[in-house]
Amino acid sequence: MRLAPEIKTMHAMILAAGRGERLRPLTDTVPKPMIKVRGKPLIQWHLEALGQAGISTVTINLAHLGEQIRSHVGSGEQYGVQVRYSCEPVGALETAGGIAAARPWIGPQGHHNPNPFLVINADVFTDWPISQAFEISQSILRAKTASAEADARCHLILVDNPEHHPAGDFGLASPSENHSERQVVRRPAAESLTFSGIGVYDPSLFDAIRPGERAALAPLLHRAIAEGRCTGSHFRGMWSDVGTPERLALLNQA
Repeated sequence: MRLAPEIKTMHAMILAAGRGERLRPLTDTVPKPMIKVRGKPLIQWHLEALGQAGISTVTINLAHLGEQIRSHVGSGEQYGVQVRYSCEPVGALETAGGIAAARPWIGPQGHHNPNPFLVINADVFTDWPISQAFEISQSILRAKTASAEADARCHLILVDNPEHHPAGDFGLASPSENHSERQVVRRPAAESLTFSGIGVYDPSLFDAIRPGERAALAPLLHRAIAEGRCTGSHFRGMWSDVGTPERLALLNQA
């Protein structure tokens, strides 16, 4: 059995191209990632956490009012990361299409990193420890090198179901010896959890999507789950989907 190489550098992507319809009228003039939570834009919280965790390169996709994001973030140097931008057409490319077009496993200088990469929705506010992404990426590589049939594709961070999404999205299989590598399963009648918008993905997950093609992420995840190629972990810390003015107000009152 070949051993997976040790992961020393990791790339990440922040999904920042969405229109933010539910946050209107705020997002008519300000892109959702630039909405302030507790005094700082959402995207700044993410970039600071990524830099502190040792993430080397961050790709940000842009569409609605994207120049405001680029103007604020710049090269990323102030956060300890290198930022590369991926501009999308009006209406954006949906999640998987945006990731495939951006190719976040490519660095600002064109250096290729074949290892799994981290993706975070710009509109979530959380204290999930980003340093865990390195261990998760290593686990995906171990599964791939252990058996060609395993071909691990993704790891999803799941959270308790919020009030606005009580049915959840997925479940986790019964605990195994390694809790962090539990298989993600289709949503059961009970014990369902919500996808946090944070995941670690192998680049091969997006092989079938042509750059510039609109494509949703959910079908790719469901296929990987059905094939037993997706793991997940349950995060019980602070997490909020900043999707409405009401939720934003609650966060800023805390």
